[in-house]
Amino acid sequence: MRVLRAIRRYPVVAATIVVGVVVFALLGTDLNTPAAWIASIFALLVAAVTSARMIRDILRGHWGLDILAVVAILSTVAVGEYIASLIIVLMLSGGEALEDYAAGRARGELDALLARAPQAAHRLPPNSQTPQDIPAGAVVPGDVLLIKPAELVPVDGVLLSPEGSFDESSLTGEPLPVTITEGQTVMSGSVNGSQAALIRATAATEDSQYQRIVALVREAAESKAPVVRLADRFAVPFTVFSLLLAGIAWWVSGEPVRFAEVLVLATPCPLLIAAPVAFMGGMSRAAKDGIIVKGGATLQQLAGARSIAFDKTGTLTYGKPELTTIQPASSFAADDVLRLAASAEQYSSHVLAAAVQSAAQERGLQLSPATTASEVATNGVRAVVDGHTVLVGKRRFVAAEAPDTGDGGETKAGAGQLRVYVAVDGRFAGTLLLSDTPRRNAKATLEQLARLGLEPPVMLTGDGRASAESAAAALGIQQVHAELLPEDKVRLVAAMPLRPVIMVGDGVNDAPVLAAADVGIAMGARGSTAAGESADAVIVADDISKVADAVVIGRRTMRIALGSIWLGISLSVGLMLAAAFGFIPAVAGALIQELVDLAAILNALRAVGGGSAAARPLGRIDGAAAVSRRGAGNGSELNSA
Repeated sequence: MRVLRAIRRYPVVAATIVVGVVVFALLGTDLNTPAAWIASIFALLVAAVTSARMIRDILRGHWGLDILAVVAILSTVAVGEYIASLIIVLMLSGGEALEDYAAGRARGELDALLARAPQAAHRLPPNSQTPQDIPAGAVVPGDVLLIKPAELVPVDGVLLSPEGSFDESSLTGEPLPVTITEGQTVMSGSVNGSQAALIRATAATEDSQYQRIVALVREAAESKAPVVRLADRFAVPFTVFSLLLAGIAWWVSGEPVRFAEVLVLATPCPLLIAAPVAFMGGMSRAAKDGIIVKGGATLQQLAGARSIAFDKTGTLTYGKPELTTIQPASSFAADDVLRLAASAEQYSSHVLAAAVQSAAQERGLQLSPATTASEVATNGVRAVVDGHTVLVGKRRFVAAEAPDTGDGGETKAGAGQLRVYVAVDGRFAGTLLLSDTPRRNAKATLEQLARLGLEPPVMLTGDGRASAESAAAALGIQQVHAELLPEDKVRLVAAMPLRPVIMVGDGVNDAPVLAAADVGIAMGARGSTAAGESADAVIVADDISKVADAVVIGRRTMRIALGSIWLGISLSVGLMLAAAFGFIPAVAGALIQELVDLAAILNALRAVGGGSAAARPLGRIDGAAAVSRRGAGNGSELNSA
């Protein structure tokens, strides 16, 4: 059955093998003339079909390398080297099969990710402890699901059991199981540990983390890297050189067979196959490390990147701020300021809003519903709470209606600290000081990027200037742009002179700049769907060091792709020179060229293994980071000071 599928998929390869068997059988019975005619006619027929395809490509403006194979077939037939012509046909037609095999080897990690997509779920009906087996696609948010030991989690959810251990290695690249407690997020595609667990679904299958990753992988697998065109750009000079060398060898030796012997070794398979195999291997390597790269073009841009910009909250910091200080104005009590602010923040989706509400609940304060509420993007929230008009957000937003707004005290915000301003009924009520800690390995990652030759990083954030500058100082970032709207980030990235430019972000408001950058990298595990969809690469693990990994993998992949092309060219040129002096007969040359193909492809496959930044001393995500990505909101800067 497998043989029949191969024959249907590669009919020219099968026909070439059959013709070869017939020809050698005829030669074994001394029927040389019929053998020569059968081999020659078959080779000329393949050359004619290839020529027609080649002409169509040329008319579309695509100059390829097939002309060398066609000329080699014609020349070997013309001088009677019909065995060599059959070998060239086999090499030309077998190149597609060889490329499929090599690409399949390179896509192993991507295919494994696709194959593991959860298919079934065990739903617990209301008031029942007997699970019902349903398709994963039938799960809706709110369903209670039983996750059996060693079973895949079918959809995103929150843990209902007191505690569970989950293997997220296929999603994040993190090899150690993650301990999750009740109320924390469980990602679809993770593998449950040794104890059964209950979760409440928070998303349908198509909206869950694993399916979003699968969609990104499919997009990556279907892409074609521009560097493949680089191999085509070698076509004209390599063809001219080969034909010129073959012609000189014929002219100097006076033997037409020398022309064929040279061109047999000039066939283009290494150039056609090696580059796409290398880039597919690079994407596979990245996927294994928890980085979904959407195409070879992204790897090429990563390899050449010269400058980089970062969002702050949720990217360089953990994105889970905690209230540290309340600084009320003279006529307000601290608990009143916090309660009113938290009541208004119920109507905001920003990560700081969640922190303010959590702090109020921890103090036992009773939150009130708002009569009216509205959120002003990147600025703050206005709400009517218990008959009072409450504004919470950035200083300029609050000061527009409360002119007496101060700085909340003399104490300056420290590294990673944020100020949220509060006004009540047009009067400044005080400030809330929150702390958002820089990621443990953020500074080491920036140092690694500097060692890789990138320009000093730029911080682009919607946070207030004092908070942004203090966090930047802790990380050693010199250039800071604060209090930015999404369009400001796009403008600043577009103005960066050294390109390609990498932009790293995580929130909804980062989606435009991620799409506008030469390479947009989204922190996808905790970031928004919009950011992941607009980015060129998604870091599944909540680990900033993966940014440096992505650059290393891109550079290594590009180096291997170009090295494979030059390996094929250099070996072919060296062998052509030997053939020009008559040292390599046509049949031997055709067989040797197969070894050249194999060498180029094996070299390209090196992109699959190794290549992660194993040498970098950045360390893995720590426990605090793992916890910080649970329930941290969407990371967009709406009302931070």
